[in-house]
Amino acid sequence: MNKSELIDAMAEKAGLTKVQAKGALDAFMCATGEALKKGDKISLVGFGTFQVKKREARKGLNPRTKKAIKIPAKNVVKFKAGAKLANLK
Repeated sequence: MNKSELIDAMAEKAGLTKVQAKGALDAFMCATGEALKKGDKISLVGFGTFQVKKREARKGLNPRTKKAIKIPAKNVVKFKAGAKLANLK
């Protein structure tokens, strides 16, 4: 499912226009991004949790040259599925 398909599904399920659904999705993504940039954790009960984790610097291997490279530390967003999402049937 891509973004436009998600907007269509949201509009249908919530009884919104596609413009309203797009606005709601854009607002959700903006608010989520801002919260994660501040280091906040976002918990949506039953759906899952978004959290920023620090990935330590490590050694890697360039697959083309087979030479060792240093991969710098960085922050990454992690998602852990909630119970309802993890147990879909």
